[in-house]
Amino acid sequence: MSTSTPTVVLVHGAFADAASWSGVIEELQSDGIPVIAPPNPLRGLAADAAYVASVAAQIDGPVVLVGHSYGGALITVAGVTENVVGLVYVAAYALEEGESLGELQGRFPLSSLVSNLKQWTYPVAGGDPAVEVTIAEEAFPSVFAADVPAEVTKVLAAAQRPLAAAAFEEKASAAAWRTKPSWALVAGADSAINPEVERFGAQRAGATIVEIEGASHAVAVSQPKAVADLIREAVRATS
Repeated sequence: MSTSTPTVVLVHGAFADAASWSGVIEELQSDGIPVIAPPNPLRGLAADAAYVASVAAQIDGPVVLVGHSYGGALITVAGVTENVVGLVYVAAYALEEGESLGELQGRFPLSSLVSNLKQWTYPVAGGDPAVEVTIAEEAFPSVFAADVPAEVTKVLAAAQRPLAAAAFEEKASAAAWRTKPSWALVAGADSAINPEVERFGAQRAGATIVEIEGASHAVAVSQPKAVADLIREAVRATS
């Protein structure tokens, strides 16, 4: 156990950016908990996890990694970094070592996200263009943020950040929850990730689980206090 308060590192998922954590950041800062929300490159599981790991490794003292959605897969891999003392999954994927997002999702009925993805391409140095995906704007409110006010959702839909399609097939090189304590929030009304996927991963990880019945995928936006409360619990337990 560490004597200092861990720094919370908030890792956003696909179709969002670090601003999606704003309400949670305010909650944690009001308690004097050190917190940063770095940008997630969204270019692939191994590369993104390496980036998150490098951020964590450069922080003095212990770190609690918090991942939303695809960010959960990243903290699963990056969490093996020595100074990471806890993992918090927020409506997120908790992968097993050697497992991909596609494999985990494929065990359960698909969410409405899958049929509402829009494909784009982006240039790759020295190679053919690669594919990235966003959520179709008209489907974004119902799929991602059903419990967020409409005017906020319109902004979130316009500002969403695409995920490289290859990220769905990459396999996790580690599962940090095997050696680090974990907590998980299951969003009971999630239409982006089937709540069964969240629940299964959290149970398999032996996480301390909180379930919020009517919560959408954007639970950090709609219910920042509930998300912050779970993070506070993790910080207390690892301090």
